[in-house]
Amino acid sequence: MALRRLSRKKETKTFSNIDMTSLIDLTFLLLITFIITMPALEQGISVRLPQAQSDTLTNDKKPSTISLDVEGKAFLDNKPISLEDLERTLGILAAENPDTAVLIRGDERLDYGRIMEVVKILYKVKITKMALITQAE
Repeated sequence: MALRRLSRKKETKTFSNIDMTSLIDLTFLLLITFIITMPALEQGISVRLPQAQSDTLTNDKKPSTISLDVEGKAFLDNKPISLEDLERTLGILAAENPDTAVLIRGDERLDYGRIMEVVKILYKVKITKMALITQAE
C-alpha cells in the first residue's frame, strides 16, 4: 500500500510553469522592428546632409521642413512640391504666423544655387526664422 500512495502523489503533482521563451522572442522582434523603422519615419526623404558643428534647435512649435534631394526635387514636410507652389504655401504660412520657422535640408551633392533659390523664396515671403540642417560631426 505504501507504494500505491507514492505513485498517486507523483501523478497528482503538476508543475505550473509558463514557457517565457516565445514571449521574449516576440518582444525582441518587436523591439528590433521599431529600432529599424523609427529613423525612416522621422526622415522620409533620403538626403545626405553635409557635416558641420552645430547647436541643437529649441523651439516650442514644430517647424516646417524643406528637403532638397540630390536631383534637386523639393519636398515640403516630406511631400513633393514645385518651387512655385512652395512660394505660395510658404506665403500663406507666413501670413498666418509671422514667426514661422523653416528648416532646409539640402543634399551635400546638390548645386548650391538650388539651395539659394529656396532661401530667396523664404526672403520673398518674409520668413525670417530659418536654418540649414547639417549632419553632426
